[in-house]
Amino acid sequence: MFSMTGYGKGEYREGGIELTVEIKSVNNRYLDLAVRSPRIFAFYEERIRTKVRASLTRGHADIYVSYTDKRELPKAQYVDANAARGWVDAAVRLKAMFPALADDFTVNALMKCPDVVRQEETQGADEALCAALDAALDAALSDLNGMRAKEGRKLAEDMLSRMDEIGRLRQAIADRAPLVAQGYRAKLEERMREALAGVPLDEARILSEAAMFADRANIDEELTRLSSHIAQFRSICKEERVGRKLDFLVQEFNREANTICSKSNDLEITNAALALKNEIEKVREQVQNIE
Repeated sequence: MFSMTGYGKGEYREGGIELTVEIKSVNNRYLDLAVRSPRIFAFYEERIRTKVRASLTRGHADIYVSYTDKRELPKAQYVDANAARGWVDAAVRLKAMFPALADDFTVNALMKCPDVVRQEETQGADEALCAALDAALDAALSDLNGMRAKEGRKLAEDMLSRMDEIGRLRQAIADRAPLVAQGYRAKLEERMREALAGVPLDEARILSEAAMFADRANIDEELTRLSSHIAQFRSICKEERVGRKLDFLVQEFNREANTICSKSNDLEITNAALALKNEIEKVREQVQNIE
């Protein structure tokens, strides 16, 4: 089981290349990736996304790439012809305006003018930079998944402990439920005796009323499904990427708890069912953190 929240960092330091990849992930219903890297890696962005998708299935992840290239590589120089032409035209006009001034405008002077010559960034990362990025990204993903797995184990422990409490409350309701119909019948007999004041009771009518009440208040089906849901929850927690499964299952837990509350005509069962709903809500909050 993995949490959707985590942080991972990978570094590459070799041959004059210093490259770092950091990944921060948080909760999100779907997988959403944001890559922030130098322009030199622009063509490589889809490969980064593909690698991250292989490790993450849900959550929002920010991927940060930074690097320093200390290798002694030839640097291309870019000449902006339009900028150079503009400077030359300006020099010609100035010469026409002030003919007495010496004409010392040379190629060397032109190269020093702003925007005429600038170092051109390479079109993309070379093979060595790409290999460095791969290595750092793999290390960052491994670090991230290690942290997410550790957090996932903590979430699983918390939720399974709450399953124990849900199971206890479910059993308390199951133990109380048969007594409710008996109590209703006893109260019905008492009220009828008070109302009829000595007239013989109609046992058939009492049995019929008690049976109708028992049928309306019967929660055996809900209790059986709760037992099944608890078993399923424990089984699913042994898997890796279970967020969507658990999210659906928690909805089923809530459905059973709501039905028990709506059918209940007993204070003890109502209180237990409300406590049950409270535990289910705590589990639901934790499930939102699971991939």
